[in-house]
Amino acid sequence: MSIITFTSDFGTTDHYVAAVKAKLYSLDADAQIVDISHSIEAFNIAQGSFVIKSVYRDFPVGTVHLVAVDAQSPNQKYIAVSLEGHYFVGADNGLLSLLSEQGPEEIIVLDTKGATTFSTKEILASATIALSHGIAIQKLGTLVSELERRLPRMLKATRKQIVGHVVHVDHYGNLITNIDQVTFEYLRKGVPFQIRFGRETANHLQQHYHEVEYGEVFLLFNSAGWLEIGINQGNAHELLGLSYDSPIMIQFERDSQ
Repeated sequence: MSIITFTSDFGTTDHYVAAVKAKLYSLDADAQIVDISHSIEAFNIAQGSFVIKSVYRDFPVGTVHLVAVDAQSPNQKYIAVSLEGHYFVGADNGLLSLLSEQGPEEIIVLDTKGATTFSTKEILASATIALSHGIAIQKLGTLVSELERRLPRMLKATRKQIVGHVVHVDHYGNLITNIDQVTFEYLRKGVPFQIRFGRETANHLQQHYHEVEYGEVFLLFNSAGWLEIGINQGNAHELLGLSYDSPIMIQFERDSQ
């Protein structure tokens, strides 16, 4: 029996998360369910994809990921996908296309017969349990060749600069960007640099969140390898006025050659 993860934009003040879990447990009382997050901003596909992408590979191969972000739209298609040895069950709204640069191995459109207004409970939960029991994904519906796709924010890089964006604001108000450490180190090569974010600039990086004094800005590459900007025991999102999609630029001080 596979582990099941559950991510949604349902929040925690209503009964929706419990209702879906009740359905899962009614189908399998021994199900192993791990909550990734239920605090995804309502309908925020970009945030949902970032959170899931940041952690799903840490779970064992064969894990089934139940994704309910912007999943209740009228006339929505629901799909099961195999990707990098994992299974994902959710709405065909573009979120699953943002999880990996690799394409899915298989895409199945699920049967929505009998669904009303709570498709996560009425459709997705059953498919999730079936996959966790080892039932072949092809038996869950109709095989198709494509899923709804969305384009992620792309990094722009030259030998003189990197232009990226904030792609996630975490619980602490830290700003996580799409600037990766591999690209930065490849272009840096010992050359001085300046990072511009909003009205602020910095020319050095920290190794840890607490290397700066209380209330000061830190910039570091986090454990996932992404440039992160924050304030020690403060909220960078609020105090710097930056949020999702805010531009971040790194300028390398090279000559014109």
